[in-house]
Amino acid sequence: MNQVVLITGAGRGIGLAIAARLVRDGATVVLVDNDGRALTDAAAALGAEDRVVQEPADVADEEAVGALVRRVKERFGRLDGLVNNASTMVRKPPTELTLADWDRVLSVNLTGPFLFAREAVPLLRETKGAIVNIASTRAQMSEPHTEAYAASKGGLVALSHALAMSLGPDIRVNAISPGWIDTQGEPLREIDHGQHPVGRVGRPEDVAALVAWLLGPEAGFVTGAEFVIDGGMTRKMIYAD
Repeated sequence: MNQVVLITGAGRGIGLAIAARLVRDGATVVLVDNDGRALTDAAAALGAEDRVVQEPADVADEEAVGALVRRVKERFGRLDGLVNNASTMVRKPPTELTLADWDRVLSVNLTGPFLFAREAVPLLRETKGAIVNIASTRAQMSEPHTEAYAASKGGLVALSHALAMSLGPDIRVNAISPGWIDTQGEPLREIDHGQHPVGRVGRPEDVAALVAWLLGPEAGFVTGAEFVIDGGMTRKMIYAD
C-alpha cells in the first residue's frame, strides 16, 4: 500500500489501531488528535518514523483543518485516504444537556468530518481516493442520555452517502458503524462476550481491517454504504424473561 492517509482521533483506541494496520500495510499516516501527548505516544508505539506524521489539532476548528490539509499537500503532494474517526460524547439527561454540550458533540463528530472532507476533496480527486467515516451503531439504537452522540452519528451516516453522491466517481465515501469495541483493554466478563452472536466483544483491529479494505482497490465498487461491525448485536432480538 503506497498511500498517504490522514486519520483523525488517532491518539488511541480505534484510530491508533487503524494507523497501526495501515503502517503495517506500507502506508504513510498523518495522525490527528487534540491530545498532543497521546499523539506522541501513538507515534512512538507505531515506530516507522519516516511514515508517521503528528498533527495536533481540534477537528472542529475550520481554520486549523484547512491549514492542516495544506501542510499535507506541501509535505506529500498527495492524499489517498481520509479516515474521520475523532469523536466525543456527553452523557446527560436531555433536560440537563446544555446547548454548549450539544454544539460541541456535533462540532467534533459531524462538522469535523465535513470540514476535513471538504478541504481534502482536491487532493483526493487527484488520487481517486476514499473517505471512511467512523460512525456508530448508536445511529440505529440508543442508551438513555446519549441524544447528542446518537444524533451526530446518525448525521454522519447520512453525510457519508450524501458525499458519496456528490464526490463520485472520483472519490468513494463509506461509513463504518462499530458496536461494542474494547478500546480500553479492561477485563471483560463472560457475559460480555457471550451476548454477542459471534461470541466475543469487538477489538479495534476488527475495525482497522475493514478500514484498510475500504481504502484499498478491492473496494473499488463500494461507495455510499454503511458497514455495521458489531458482532451481530443490532440483529439480535432481546426480550426480558
